[in-house]
Amino acid sequence: MKKQTPNYMPALILIVAVVCLTALFGFYAFSPQEEILQGQAEVTEYRVSSKVPGRVAKILVEEGQMVRAGDTLAILEAPEVEAKLTQAQSAEAAAAAQSRKAKKGAREEQIQGAYEMWQKAIAGREVMEKSYARVKRLHDEGVATAQKLDEMTAQRDAAIATERAAKSQYDMAKNGAEAEDKQAAAAVEARAAGAIEEVRSYLQETVLIAALDGEVTDIFPSVGELVGTGAPVMNVAVINKMWATFNLREDQMTWLKVNDVVEAVVPALGEKSVKIRITGMKDLGSYAAWKATKATGQYDMKTFQVKAVPVEKIDGLRPGMSLLLKR
Repeated sequence: MKKQTPNYMPALILIVAVVCLTALFGFYAFSPQEEILQGQAEVTEYRVSSKVPGRVAKILVEEGQMVRAGDTLAILEAPEVEAKLTQAQSAEAAAAAQSRKAKKGAREEQIQGAYEMWQKAIAGREVMEKSYARVKRLHDEGVATAQKLDEMTAQRDAAIATERAAKSQYDMAKNGAEAEDKQAAAAVEARAAGAIEEVRSYLQETVLIAALDGEVTDIFPSVGELVGTGAPVMNVAVINKMWATFNLREDQMTWLKVNDVVEAVVPALGEKSVKIRITGMKDLGSYAAWKATKATGQYDMKTFQVKAVPVEKIDGLRPGMSLLLKR
């Protein structure tokens, strides 16, 4: 009986297959891989808030709604501010009355009375002047004594002074208050008017309007809730001011430079390719992710934040969408 020769073919095929698979795995494992830098779209947001505390009376928009600058977004109730306006208006009315009184001067009856006293003083002065003239003539003729002339001279001078005083009283009644009093009254009136304008400006703060075109992203309080001074009522995203941020290690710094225009891919838009321009880089600080390399005798590589803006408007791009940069 003939001895059968061993069949080594299956083992040989197996060995060849293992070698091929190992080589293929090594090729893919050690071949240079395409670097991908992943970032995300960001958007500018501004908070809508009020300078005065109040209760939310109406919310006129919904989350996701597009608004334009000047649109009314919400209305607050602030009864305290309305009460302050009433007080300020009353104070202004009182100040205006005082100012009118200062400008107008004395009443007509007071002016007339001062005028009559002046006329009386004129009549008295005229009588004293005539009496003085007679006594002076008699003194010159040697009939009247010097003492009599002195007494009449004093009476005449007193009558002249009385007339001047009466004339001053009449002028004061006719001309009204002093210029300083008028200025003070006008200043009080102006201050009251300023208080009204201040309160009205606070009332305007109860009507919240959009500062810029955008999309309402968040609404915090509900109708009927109280909000404090400066508390945000809602956020509005300025959709036409979007950018992208990437985190870049120091060993990748040669990849991108400020003002470079690079091509990125947006997976959420069907792998759409877009062009973005690098506008800035900044250190994220020691709290950011970093790669330790000191064990190999090198250095710790810090991370930088890269900011980029689209060269052209990207339709459909939303905040949070990923952008991929391939090297």
